[in-house]
Amino acid sequence: MTGNTEEQKPHGPAHKRNMTRRRVVVAGGAAVVGVGAAGALALNASADEAADTASASASGTTETCYKLTSETTEGPYYIDADKLRQDITEDKEGIPLTLRLKVIDAETCKPVVGAAVDIWHCDALGLYSGYESLSQGGGTAPTGAPPSDAPTGTPTDAPTGTPTDAPTGMPTGAPPSGGGGGGHEEPTSDTRYLRGTWKTDKKGFVTFKTIFPGWYQGRCVHIHTKVHVDGEWTDAGYEGGHTCHTGQFFFDEETVLLTEEVEPYSTSTTTRTKLTEDTIYDQSGTTGGLLKLKYDKKHIAKGVTASLTMGVDTDATHDGTD
Repeated sequence: MTGNTEEQKPHGPAHKRNMTRRRVVVAGGAAVVGVGAAGALALNASADEAADTASASASGTTETCYKLTSETTEGPYYIDADKLRQDITEDKEGIPLTLRLKVIDAETCKPVVGAAVDIWHCDALGLYSGYESLSQGGGTAPTGAPPSDAPTGTPTDAPTGTPTDAPTGMPTGAPPSGGGGGGHEEPTSDTRYLRGTWKTDKKGFVTFKTIFPGWYQGRCVHIHTKVHVDGEWTDAGYEGGHTCHTGQFFFDEETVLLTEEVEPYSTSTTTRTKLTEDTIYDQSGTTGGLLKLKYDKKHIAKGVTASLTMGVDTDATHDGTD
């Protein structure tokens, strides 16, 4: 249910991946009970701001709903049957990252309860689990250098022209290799680090523990996300429903520059694309998925906390191909 330039060849018709392949593996075998509620999109306020807004509403003041967060491509490296877990780090080295998200209905401002939220991203050196032989990473990864059969030049699945959902003023032309578009690719390994799915609580919050992503050719630093609603949580995980949001989260340039000084990020040999140069980020701030970050600037290696409120249209279907 719920991967670097971002995806695989579809497993049959697109509607099948969206409507039927929502089963996930429950970490540790624990049972998960509940019913999926309406879903989520990324938008323009932090989770803390969302909480403040809710408090204002409770006190009788006027509440302002948030704008929908931008929809983006799914990318070629999404895996539709991932692990149900909050800590997705596994044995990956990097700066600790706590990602705190809130999902609300952009029309009613109410929390979306029981939604299934997927996140996935590359490791500190640009490699995606399940796709190490295809990822455009650089440097010496903790688990070894990219395989010798790693592709060179521009991938065959690189999008051409301007994305159909590109905002006015966005760069035109084909993005560099690793641009994040194209069709879905089949996994080439059984690894699943830095991938996971978890459900939103009664206040619409979901939290993940991971590491700060690295970068690869043609893309700025980012995290992928999907929000699924109207499905059912069972002992096997989450099934049915539809994907109401497919988006990406981004990091400000000042913070990314600081990570470049920390190992293993500092060993990367890949030229990094800046936030202002990225062909997927629409330059709209939090509406486009720009995260609110908190950390000690003198000691960023100790960890970063990132937050964002995702305002979604729970009746819409956005699977990353629209």
